[in-house]
Amino acid sequence: MQFSDPLIHGTLVRRYKRFMADVILDSGETVIAHCPNSGSMLSVDTPGSEVWLSPASNPERKLRYTWEIIRIGDTLVGINTHRPNALVAEAVADGVIPELAGYEITQREVKYGKNSRIDLLLEGPERPRCLVEVKNVTLKRADRPDDAVEFPDAVTQRGAKHLVELSEAARQGDRSVMLFLVQRGDGDVFTIATDIDPNYAAALGQAVAASVEVLCYRCHISADAIKVTEPVTISL
Repeated sequence: MQFSDPLIHGTLVRRYKRFMADVILDSGETVIAHCPNSGSMLSVDTPGSEVWLSPASNPERKLRYTWEIIRIGDTLVGINTHRPNALVAEAVADGVIPELAGYEITQREVKYGKNSRIDLLLEGPERPRCLVEVKNVTLKRADRPDDAVEFPDAVTQRGAKHLVELSEAARQGDRSVMLFLVQRGDGDVFTIATDIDPNYAAALGQAVAASVEVLCYRCHISADAIKVTEPVTISL
């Protein structure tokens, strides 16, 4: 996924009210950027960090910039949670995810279950339809000895509900996939942050028992583009 316009470089002052961030641009101007991430952003909201913003295509929009990337140490991290669905769709179309080869993306944000929407609906000849739920992964805690990236970074009742819906779909004969997309280049292993949300960890265990498949892929991040590149080892 190429960014449609060049990103603008700056320095993070602070993130606040969940969806807002103060950023000093290289020009010296301080702007308020939209923060498209509803999580805690634990480990990826350090004041003083380099950040990259995308300019709004609509000149009438109240906030002229959207926060896209932050540098943590030597690693660029994509924090925009609106990107993963498109990134995974592109990767499926390009054959980057072998586990999903042979499918075509027919719909996005499709209603299913009792009151949910699946991120991607895949269909292919002579096979059950495939429901793919995508979660954005950015958390990496420095005090972990195993160099792991983790999900979630905050309690997510909605995420647990999605796992219940995926489990039920699997019982009814659909192929159900939980795909964690790591928008950062470091971290050798993916795991669940059980200490942050034990209920989500339990729900994922129950989903796996119900034949929900778990995949994890990482992205290569640059100021020009974000691309899904390779699988990450999963440790549950």
